[in-house]
Amino acid sequence: MQLLSAKPWFRRRRAGLGWRPVTWQGWLVTAVAGGLVVAVLAVMRASSARIPIAVLILALYAIVALLTGGARGQDHVQPVADRSGSAAVAPSVSGGSRAPASPAPRPPSAPSTSAAPVLVVEHLTKAFDERIAVDDVSFSVAPGEVFGFLGPNGAGKTTTVRVLATLIAPTSGSALVAGIPLDPANGVAIRQRIAVMPENPGLYNRLSVAENLEFFAGLYGLRHPEARISRVLEAVNLVARANDPCGSLSKGLRQRVGLARALLNDPAIVFLDEPTSGLDPVATREVHGLIDGLRGHGVTVFLTTHRLEEAEQLCDRVAILSTSLRTIGRPDELRDRLFTKMLLVRTVAPLRAPERVFAGLPGVERWRTDESAGYELTVSDPRVAAPAVTRALVAEGADVLTLTEARHSLEDVYLELMSDDVETRR
Repeated sequence: MQLLSAKPWFRRRRAGLGWRPVTWQGWLVTAVAGGLVVAVLAVMRASSARIPIAVLILALYAIVALLTGGARGQDHVQPVADRSGSAAVAPSVSGGSRAPASPAPRPPSAPSTSAAPVLVVEHLTKAFDERIAVDDVSFSVAPGEVFGFLGPNGAGKTTTVRVLATLIAPTSGSALVAGIPLDPANGVAIRQRIAVMPENPGLYNRLSVAENLEFFAGLYGLRHPEARISRVLEAVNLVARANDPCGSLSKGLRQRVGLARALLNDPAIVFLDEPTSGLDPVATREVHGLIDGLRGHGVTVFLTTHRLEEAEQLCDRVAILSTSLRTIGRPDELRDRLFTKMLLVRTVAPLRAPERVFAGLPGVERWRTDESAGYELTVSDPRVAAPAVTRALVAEGADVLTLTEARHSLEDVYLELMSDDVETRR
């Protein structure tokens, strides 16, 4: 009888006895069975056969519930299949309410250049009447890459995500999303290959975590989603909260439910719009761990965020947008592109003849005294200049306090690019 519906009519209750209808067919069967029981009890008031007949009706109802999907689903967690078809462990965070241990710092892995891009955008433009929200934007994203999309409020970040997610149509330009041309005719196919997690996950507060996921699994057309729901709950460490109403969860936990929902359809691209907005440091670190786990399993993450330190920590590459695309590249490449390389020297006492110490050293292009009575050396390559400067200072007999390379953050890059932006100055 399950073949009559793409979704089971009934589902075994997680707590208590019996089954609950989950489709209109199930509700119809329940209504008919209830009506028959009431009718038998009302019509056959004086008959001794009314109770056995009512019991028979309830037994038939139970048989129908079992035959149409009322058996208990699988409770074990299924492994996640990676893009190569082999089994892999789902990305997860530490169990319980404790914060996971901080992973050892490591630079993001370089995006794959051998595989075809999973997202290609060419000359994308979106205008709302006379206002241009996105102006002639082009970029590509590699499989398994965490791609940061940065910019001030009103820069067009969310509009770009909505266009690529087929929620609104572009004014001009083209795109390939998960290998599928961005076209109204391909909207369903694209939405089956992507997932979007907005800043507000949009959950139903009166439904439990599992019931929310069951509902959205139905929208994706997933048959018998119990195993997949168990897998994503394990991935975001919410197995113990599966039966809790979403309205009772903290914002951090609701964000994790939203991420679990985004993983239900095994997407090739996950669009995350400000996923850590309003979260405390512990919840933020957990979300960071989940994002890093997605990258490790070949899922492409398109991340919009205002937290520049977050983008620097997580993203393989970043694009800085202010209606039009200002720049794109790895954070270290952007620093090298915008800022000169410098060494900062601090000594106990000022050098007697700094021009004699620094002049002609390998890799040193020029020098000057800074405001704190130290020295700023502009260099072509810190790895060449630093040893030479160290030897020269020792030969001079200087007492060196520090000799460090000046490091510009992604925030410095962002502010340098946005310094002449009219919207930012407002």
